[in-house]
Amino acid sequence: MKEFKSVKQTKMKAAIYQQYGPPAVLQLKEVEKPIPQHHEILVRIRASAVNSGDVRLRKADPFAVRFIFGLIKPSIPILGSVFSGEIESVGKEVTRFKVGDQIFGHTDLKFGAYAAYKCFAENETIAQKPSGITDIEAAVIPFGGTTALHFTKLAAISPGQKVLIIGASGAVGTAAVQLAKSFGANVTGVCSTANIALVKSIGADNVIDYTKEDFTKNGETYDVIFDTVKTISVFGSLKSMNKKGIMILSAAGISEMLSALWISMTSNIKVLTGVIKHTAADIEFLKKLIEEGKFKPVIDKTYRLEQIADAHAYVEKGHKKGNVAIEIT
Repeated sequence: MKEFKSVKQTKMKAAIYQQYGPPAVLQLKEVEKPIPQHHEILVRIRASAVNSGDVRLRKADPFAVRFIFGLIKPSIPILGSVFSGEIESVGKEVTRFKVGDQIFGHTDLKFGAYAAYKCFAENETIAQKPSGITDIEAAVIPFGGTTALHFTKLAAISPGQKVLIIGASGAVGTAAVQLAKSFGANVTGVCSTANIALVKSIGADNVIDYTKEDFTKNGETYDVIFDTVKTISVFGSLKSMNKKGIMILSAAGISEMLSALWISMTSNIKVLTGVIKHTAADIEFLKKLIEEGKFKPVIDKTYRLEQIADAHAYVEKGHKKGNVAIEIT
């Protein structure tokens, strides 16, 4: 019996995709279970999430994705950039973690969290899971959390500043609202009518319903405008900025980046965009905020790994509230 169990443990379930395309390209398969190297830990993944990065990579949208992750077909067959789980084994050189530790974090650009197991180097963007929350709650935090933290730190948001967050009900937006509040800012969130109560519940001081009001026309100005969803007119929003204000474009495309460069060169407005960077220290920071009650995960829906295609289809519609979690059993 023991021998039979050992053989079975060489395989694991994973959602893989072998071509770019619609959600249906994601298929549940049995693949080889990874073996940790001397400096690695093997994590039994309990939960992951579907975010905009996973969707864009699955679709190869924009096309430039192919130049990094495979021109004809994906070079990384297993998506999933965030996780929560338990350490099953550790390499002999690992000192930071031990077997049985509950951890969560971000896979960076290695992906691979849509699977039952994944190996990590101990110095990657991972940390002990916060106490008092589930694996599903922990797994959804790192994507929006690290993105929002990267930009709010660059902007050096401080007490008393007026901060406007567009897309305040999304994964990055809900994180940005909570982080800006934790830094002492006066926060206004922009969202649809259906999400006003949610945005207020996570700490926003004011909420603008974009279906009824255009923030660029109400006469209010802000020290920081944080667009998390690429919906604003970059130049049109300048009238809503205070002198020497900061505009954050976390979802910027090429045209927004060019606009940002021009604005930064020709005005006192600073525009922040580009690729985010995160470390284990960022995950530790988010963990601390969660345990202090200053940050909470926002989950719209939870799917099983077997329903990964349905989860992607839902996220692709662009109307999720916060995050969509994946339970891996």
